[in-house]
Amino acid sequence: MGMDDAVGEARFERARSKAFWTKIVALLTRRDTRLLRWAEASKALHVQGQSPRRLEVVPLDRIVGTVGRYEDFDRAFLPNNQGLARRWRDISRAYDAGLSLPPIKLYQIGDAYFCLDGHHRISVARERGIRQLEAEVIEVKTRVPVSDHLDALELEIKAEYNRFLERTRLDELRPEQRIEFTLRGGYGRLLEHISLHESEAGDESLAPSPQAICDWYDQTYLPLVEIIRDHNILADFPDRSEADLYLWLMDHQAELRAQCGPDVDTERVAEHYAERHGRHLIARATSALRDWLSQDACELVT
Repeated sequence: MGMDDAVGEARFERARSKAFWTKIVALLTRRDTRLLRWAEASKALHVQGQSPRRLEVVPLDRIVGTVGRYEDFDRAFLPNNQGLARRWRDISRAYDAGLSLPPIKLYQIGDAYFCLDGHHRISVARERGIRQLEAEVIEVKTRVPVSDHLDALELEIKAEYNRFLERTRLDELRPEQRIEFTLRGGYGRLLEHISLHESEAGDESLAPSPQAICDWYDQTYLPLVEIIRDHNILADFPDRSEADLYLWLMDHQAELRAQCGPDVDTERVAEHYAERHGRHLIARATSALRDWLSQDACELVT
């Protein structure tokens, strides 16, 4: 084995070792380090059309998935099996020799990218600390915003968001809307709120009407979100969203009104919720909320 082969072999074994220990840590912490599958993501997000191919320089940490080779590389493009060694070493030698390599090929959804071709080039580049590569990019569209840290959980939530928008057309009725949850099930709850709003208005239609959807957004959702913003309540709940707090506060308000009467002020509910539960884990906050509601909630809101 020549000197170049030995260096390439050492680099590959170091990358394989990183992949092994990353997998061990992932098992212990229950994190998913797998690349997302393009087929699943494009179906979940109902991608629409595609742009002409263009050349651009892409940050490698924004490549979160792949069209194929799901098992060969992890999310950091570390090699998962020994069978990748020969091609990996060839690419490494090309880097050492300063050879020009063709652009990688990617699909783009929102701020996230999926590898169509160039997995080994990405893997070798990342092992060397190279942060970006030239790529041929084909962009596809979806109705929902997609971040560059898209993972399996966020993909499920974005799929729910997409179904919510297809059902309500809220993005067409209120183009400025951006209702994003960090937990599953939120958009189904919103549909229940819209249906309740419509029934209270005397309309018993099966599907929510555009008028009911707009009224719910303008008269219920947006005013509560503005309270959340005005009081900077979100600062007390790291990693959560305005939509998360909207649901928690609506539940909180319903319980308070059940105990203390229908005139409990929404703004006071928001303030008290943040005072009692800011900077707590979600499970702990829920437990504390139950205790508080059973003891002194009525006293606090009067």
